[in-house]
Amino acid sequence: MNPFTYVRAANSDDAIATLTREPQAMFIAGGTNILDLMKEGVHTPSQLVDIRKLPSTEIVTKDNGGIRIGATLRNSDVAYNSIVQERYPVLSEAILAGASAQLRNMATVGGNLMQRTRCSYFHDTAFRCNKRQPGSGCAALEGFNRMHAVLGTSEHCIAAHPSDMCVALVALDAVVQTQGPRGERSIPITDFHLLPDETPHLETVLEHGEIITAVDLPEMPFAWRCSEGAAPRGRSHYLKIRDRASYAFALVSAAVVLEIDGQQIRNARIALGGVGTKPWRSLEAEQVLVGASPTQETFTAAADAAMREARPYQHNQFKIELAKRTLEEALKTVAAISGGQA
Repeated sequence: MNPFTYVRAANSDDAIATLTREPQAMFIAGGTNILDLMKEGVHTPSQLVDIRKLPSTEIVTKDNGGIRIGATLRNSDVAYNSIVQERYPVLSEAILAGASAQLRNMATVGGNLMQRTRCSYFHDTAFRCNKRQPGSGCAALEGFNRMHAVLGTSEHCIAAHPSDMCVALVALDAVVQTQGPRGERSIPITDFHLLPDETPHLETVLEHGEIITAVDLPEMPFAWRCSEGAAPRGRSHYLKIRDRASYAFALVSAAVVLEIDGQQIRNARIALGGVGTKPWRSLEAEQVLVGASPTQETFTAAADAAMREARPYQHNQFKIELAKRTLEEALKTVAAISGGQA
């Protein structure tokens, strides 16, 4: 590990100013990702700016009916929050499906948004990686790419995004709030993470020195826990398929939110994990679902649409069929709870 200095920021302005002065400095909160990368020599910051004590550790209800989640709130605190469990249960399910209890007790909301890929070639400095060293090449293209993405890839990078939480946030139309040298921004989460294209080392739209302050979730009544007798009925579900029952990254995951009125799907939000180079919103699947009946045929058509543009590589062809079946199963689960046919 390279030598570095450590400072604790007193407030957001102090943190931003410190990073602005030091081009090689980085923020640290829970440290569950950055410390591993420093030990591996992937990240070599000259200074770590600790933001754990910033006043962004609450969940508050907004006037518009949504909620604001502070960026330094621990993942476990979000997952077990009563408002989140009642109004956004898919987010609680997704967080609890990720990592381990010990890591969730340290990891923060902002850190989860910023976590980097678990691609083995990215983590091993002996291999070529355009994320780690732009222009060096992508060893995963011809290597063992079983865990890699099939959506949103490019000839420069096929690394899959690792987050569970972010998949649920995409399905919930989250908005990321930031503060930086040029002021404050509100960034829809679908715009927050970048596709690799020709610049895979650029993973988010954040500028150096810009800090995540909160995540806003809009009011979405059809995502709430289903109440008996409610009409129309809504429910959500996060389904994660992995190699072992816990502490493993997703081969495939699906976050599903449906509003079903009688025998018609009125609203749908579909997001996929494990298959995309960013948390993947499937507008194609949503278009198939909205206005249709909640039947097996509809869900199969939606799953086919979601993976229509998938591009497999040598070792991850199986992800396409697995993603379809995972999405179908998640849709059937929500429909059954919501009183649908499937």
